[in-house]
Amino acid sequence: MKQPLTRPTESNASVGHHLVSNRLLASLQPRDRALLDPHLEAVTLYQGEVLFEPGDDVTRTYFPCASTMASFVVVMQSGRAAEAATVGREGALGGIVSSGYKPAFTRAEVQIPGPALRIETSRLEDAKERSATLRDLFSRYADALLAQIIQSVACNALHSLEARCCRWLLTTQDRVNSAEIPLTQEALAEMLGVQRTTVTSVARALRARGLIRYARGQIVILDRARLEGAACECHSAVKQHFDRVLPEVKPQSILLAPDG
Repeated sequence: MKQPLTRPTESNASVGHHLVSNRLLASLQPRDRALLDPHLEAVTLYQGEVLFEPGDDVTRTYFPCASTMASFVVVMQSGRAAEAATVGREGALGGIVSSGYKPAFTRAEVQIPGPALRIETSRLEDAKERSATLRDLFSRYADALLAQIIQSVACNALHSLEARCCRWLLTTQDRVNSAEIPLTQEALAEMLGVQRTTVTSVARALRARGLIRYARGQIVILDRARLEGAACECHSAVKQHFDRVLPEVKPQSILLAPDG
């Protein structure tokens, strides 16, 4: 297993600042947030960092903040991998609803680095025992996360690579809150479970149509409306379900691409 690279930030004074940038935590009422506050630790997550591997006991739960994003990745015996779900500032990775021993089924890997809040999963379980509101919130979040995974199964089987690529870019933009996505085509290919050359061909086609531009290590969305038109219905289906199940977890506006 890869050794975790996570390091605490300079001071836990930043916990309060990061609380408001994780939409799930920001939705909590003060009395419920007070059950978690003393046990939250502000950390920095690094690109490529593995938070847990299949079979690991999930002893810590992570709440990505700001533009930080991680993926649940399924790795086959051949070594090939594909993403099952992504989690950003709207959610959490770790012991969401289960209690006791929680063996991980997938790898959790950081795709876009940045700040996060971390809590011992046992502390989260204690807080849920003390608050029916917390139990309900995390159960509903688990439902929304499961919906994303189920939709991804159908999407991967039924939709074209271009439509899937557009869906993934939209989903990522929702989480990073910027038109500029700090991600390589190699990483995108891994998430989609295809060869890099295949993703390069799709990216060139999208660039030729004026939907995106890219340079090494960055993809910029130029026309979100047209990108939505090129994507399959899976992006909107997952988003609509999330909004229905978790109406109190408010979205934030998407920043447009800079001119030029």
